[in-house]
Amino acid sequence: MRDPVNTVVLLGAGLIGSGWAARCLAHGLDVVAWDPDPSAEATLFANVDNAWPILEEVGLQSGADRSRLKFETSLETALSVADYVQENAPDDEALKIRLLNQADQLLPPDVVIASSSSGIRPTLLQEKTQYPQRVMIGHPFNPVYLLPLVEIVGGQATDEDALRAGAAFYRSLAMRPLLAPVEIDGYISDRLQQVLFHEALYMIDAGICTPAQIDAAITGGPGLRWAFLGPMLTFHLAGGEGGIRHSMAHWAPEVANRWTHLPAPDFTEKLVNATAVGCEEIQAGRSIKEFERRRDRCLVEIQRALDEFWFPPNEDGWPDMPQ
Repeated sequence: MRDPVNTVVLLGAGLIGSGWAARCLAHGLDVVAWDPDPSAEATLFANVDNAWPILEEVGLQSGADRSRLKFETSLETALSVADYVQENAPDDEALKIRLLNQADQLLPPDVVIASSSSGIRPTLLQEKTQYPQRVMIGHPFNPVYLLPLVEIVGGQATDEDALRAGAAFYRSLAMRPLLAPVEIDGYISDRLQQVLFHEALYMIDAGICTPAQIDAAITGGPGLRWAFLGPMLTFHLAGGEGGIRHSMAHWAPEVANRWTHLPAPDFTEKLVNATAVGCEEIQAGRSIKEFERRRDRCLVEIQRALDEFWFPPNEDGWPDMPQ
């Protein structure tokens, strides 16, 4: 696979594509963003400009410069300079398949094509391509330019060299690649997030609590622990000397099953309205960009604190593989 990666081509210049652009630029790479909508160019540059001050504070790598970002409306022109391709189109299976097939036809076989999909199985995305072995998932988290996790998922035809190349590329961007060892809809993190989100919607629908109360219940307690422990180690420590065995014996299914609803609720007009109104009340007239800047500040400070005080993470969940 292509090494080194000097030019990253982003297919789709929305929120996720913009985040990838900011992160790659901050690490001294050339970035070419393609989007069929010419109006996406202004949004892309505005998003990168909004992210740049916090990236400057974190520390830019050698060669980092916003002038290294280019926008193209010609897919062929954009892909002609690609060392690595990150696709960021909406999570529409048919749309992504068409786009990846087009890219596959235009690229040499040694260029990885990674999709930012939040849940589509890579086997579906690669099955009609000429070089399916280089197609994989590289699923980031918003804001891409700050959060380190990127889930790597291979399809049935994905070559191990492509997975390793993807992992090496993301590590060069100071990210933490996590290999999903089993291909599954939604991968790992989004499946966990959706369960919590759906339970919250059940409680909103039942009038038990508001969106603000749900967020307060997480940010002031579990969320702070999850930032450095995760849910599993949190329960392990909660068991004292008995560890997670004691915890699981205490919170047996017959107890826990009375507390949660795993199936997703119906997204009724009433539920959607209650959720939206609650979130708008939290926003209180402040702009989304202001919220993003305040969020970014919190994320940077939390990560600084964790780097200084918490144990260093394990390698990153990447299993040993034969060379």
